[in-house]
Amino acid sequence: MNRAERAKQNFMEGCNCAQSVVLAFADLTDLSREQLLRVSAPLGGGVGRMREICGAITGMCTVLGLLTYDANHVTLEEKSALYAREQEVASRFYKKFGSMLCRELLAGTGATSSPQAEARTEEYYQKRPCPALCAAAAQMLEAYLQELQEERNAR
Repeated sequence: MNRAERAKQNFMEGCNCAQSVVLAFADLTDLSREQLLRVSAPLGGGVGRMREICGAITGMCTVLGLLTYDANHVTLEEKSALYAREQEVASRFYKKFGSMLCRELLAGTGATSSPQAEARTEEYYQKRPCPALCAAAAQMLEAYLQELQEERNAR
């Protein structure tokens, strides 16, 4: 199963969008499944179901932080490099979907910003673009990580 399929499956098994993307890259981190679920849990629903930045994007950014940020050398350059990487993947997502905001991506689905999580029913899955968004985010991130690796190898 590829990362895009894993991300979609994670969502279909009850994870939020951020968790779905983060877990698709779990094998590349030193963190346990439980730790990854915990660190990405607050990011679902556009951060706490406030319907702001899409959880698939915050999931991509979380993975970038885990895989590319040098926490042993916290410098302006290191922060700036991470921000540039995050902006790049978010830009790719925006170009494909026309928005980075959960509320806009869910327009017309009846989604609310209530803190109450919704039951994952067949109807819920039929009206949500989230599984496809998670899959696309994982695919974009995987391609971007490959590009970064190729750049490193070329140096």
